[in-house]
Amino acid sequence: MIDLVARRYLFFLISAIIIIPGLISLIVPPGLQLGVDFTGGTLWEIKFTKPVSADAVQQVLTAHGYPDSTVQTSAGNVVLIRTKEIRPDLPIKGQITSDFQKQFGALTELSFQSVGPAVGGEVWQRSIEAIAIASLGILLYLWWAFRKVPRPYAYGVCAIVALLHDALVVLGIFSILGRIITVQIDSLFVTALLTVIGFSVHDTIVVFDRVRENNIRHFGEPFTQIVNHSLLQTLGRSVTTSLTVIFTLSALVLFGGSSTRMFALALLIGIVSGTYSSIFNASMLLVVWETGEFKRLFSRFSPARAAA
Repeated sequence: MIDLVARRYLFFLISAIIIIPGLISLIVPPGLQLGVDFTGGTLWEIKFTKPVSADAVQQVLTAHGYPDSTVQTSAGNVVLIRTKEIRPDLPIKGQITSDFQKQFGALTELSFQSVGPAVGGEVWQRSIEAIAIASLGILLYLWWAFRKVPRPYAYGVCAIVALLHDALVVLGIFSILGRIITVQIDSLFVTALLTVIGFSVHDTIVVFDRVRENNIRHFGEPFTQIVNHSLLQTLGRSVTTSLTVIFTLSALVLFGGSSTRMFALALLIGIVSGTYSSIFNASMLLVVWETGEFKRLFSRFSPARAAA
């Protein structure tokens, strides 16, 4: 029998190596690159019939009072403009469009998204509240679901820690991508993050439920053996289920449209992380908790022991 539990600190180390670079990127300003959904502003995507330069587009925007705009060009003569709010109900949008047509010819507006600063701040606050409420609900539900086993709160806390692991992995990687290729997060990213949280807990519950069953069937055996046996029983199912989702999301990332690519990428990273944390983090934390390793670790570094 493969002893996965005996390698628990190796799995913790792997998680730390993945999380720490992203955590540093999140802490060091600017952290996450927030999109117009959160900061307020306008995201305008235009397709021209002939190639145009970012500098030429920038000059037109500056002439209309938008000197701090960010202009990006991509394949197919597509231009992406990020700037302060351009209200579509005012003449300014039509004037800018008219100047674009005079200088660069015919154009097609692919998308236009404008959000006021107050609305953007409210969306950001509501997103944080949604994630916090979802996490609290998961903790209370697991506490109730495992109420017949000793220390049921331990199952809920370990699941929340694994959930935070997955959220930090996704946030950290997107923070690094924001620094490298200017990836910005929007409201779809929050949807992806909540989906990842749900998937992570779903997989963790499957493992924990098998631990609970084996705890009754193999009463008296060491807890480490019970958890290891439960992991091996659920490992194939967890990996197979995750792979079907991973293949689908990989296809969306590689061949999907630009508007959903970052959403699919966030889901893909989260699903991979969630599968890993459910198997190699949540259950291992439960072992560390139940065997008292936490207490021994803290007592080792307590002031009284240090003085002794």
